[in-house]
Amino acid sequence: MSTLHVDSIMKRYGNNQVLSDVFMSCSTGGIIGLLGRNGSGKSTLLKIIFGALHTDNKFVKVDDDIINATKDTVGRIAYLPQDNFLPNHIKIKTLIVLLCETESIQFIKDHQLISPFLNRYVKALSGGERRILEVFLIIFSRAKFILIDEPFNGIAPIYKDEIKDLIRRQTKHKGFIITDHDYSNVLDLASKVVLLHNGSTRPIKNIKELEQFGYLP
Repeated sequence: MSTLHVDSIMKRYGNNQVLSDVFMSCSTGGIIGLLGRNGSGKSTLLKIIFGALHTDNKFVKVDDDIINATKDTVGRIAYLPQDNFLPNHIKIKTLIVLLCETESIQFIKDHQLISPFLNRYVKALSGGERRILEVFLIIFSRAKFILIDEPFNGIAPIYKDEIKDLIRRQTKHKGFIITDHDYSNVLDLASKVVLLHNGSTRPIKNIKELEQFGYLP
């Protein structure tokens, strides 16, 4: 079992203290559902863990390996941002081979949600198709830990259960931290729920606690 350990993360924008001494731990086999109201710092936190956003205060490691920048995340942490990140002029089948773990490549190519687009370029995909591809590429990446920001955004409801099932299957050898405004699907997936509230992370045991902290009405 491997562990992603996050501690002492702080981030300020001007006079706004967004994150205050954040702590979080995720092991392979687990799915952390990261919840929080708009502007609470969820995306900021994921970017800092991945090394895509600088802060003077952070401690991130995978097992015994310290993560200081994105170069340290190779084979350890993969990150799906809210915004599109794939280059437009590469074919889908090429991206699968470049980014995904070898043992999953054929499964992805044969999957009904991906196989119709294998010979297309990314620029030819619709917004929903592109998001599905991005989610697949991250879920099946070579990293041990997967950070996913808004995986269900723009995806048709009929495909959300399929994506959840794929994530669950990958927990056999990976750990996930997932945040999405579609909190019902996050709660359905998560083995542990963490609420980002007033800059700090709080473990959540039940729905009533989400109501007490004002996340749910």
